[in-house]
Amino acid sequence: MRVPAGVRAGYVVFDRVEGRMLLQDGARRTFRSASVVKILIALDHLRGHEDVPEQDLALLRPMLRSSDDAAATALWKRGGQGAIIERSAARMGLRDTRPPPAEKPGFWGYTAISALDVAKAYRYLLERAPAAHRDLIMGELRKATPCGTDRYDQYFGIPRALPRPWAVKQGWSGFGDVPAVPCRGVRPASAPDLGLGRPVLHTTGVVGEGDRRIVVVLTLHPAGSSFQIAAGRLTSLTRQVDRAADS
Repeated sequence: MRVPAGVRAGYVVFDRVEGRMLLQDGARRTFRSASVVKILIALDHLRGHEDVPEQDLALLRPMLRSSDDAAATALWKRGGQGAIIERSAARMGLRDTRPPPAEKPGFWGYTAISALDVAKAYRYLLERAPAAHRDLIMGELRKATPCGTDRYDQYFGIPRALPRPWAVKQGWSGFGDVPAVPCRGVRPASAPDLGLGRPVLHTTGVVGEGDRRIVVVLTLHPAGSSFQIAAGRLTSLTRQVDRAADS
């Protein structure tokens, strides 16, 4: 394994089916966590919650999916800051994980972690956490967005090196508050034809007992069409659509 000069690394590969470590080096070297700690913040917050309030989901989802720092800070404060890490380490058997330095209690990204402990945290999440908590967290990690809310590119490492399916929680720190090259996400598809310069008229709704049927008819008309003519066309078309649905 060739680690670039000047780079400090720690890594593990654990096979859950075989129940064994396939590869490791520097597994217990400690690093500041950056956003990887958000997994511990989420797991700790969900303890004892059977039904998660919508206002909490509004923090958890962007924190996990798009690495939202403001959401993490809010949950970090609510959980008692470093106490979150102490509880997590005791619960999961994390030997190298420590709270941020005493003089930096609000800096959740300064939590100490090791590759081995992160692997243990994932095993806890996948094998011991309540199913609802696992499904919530893993569901968001599977939908990790190309860009973080801070406009940093999240698709480095696993997302670019390995094929799907994957679920990731990335971490970055020390590159500045604003990326030199802001992430733009997935290249947008060709712009749809919106029929600019020509009038549109649409009818949408539900009809029938118990809102039985949903009807949507969208129309784009020739340039210069009057509203009355367009409305007549649409009404006729809608009638035909309804009849065809019954035939």
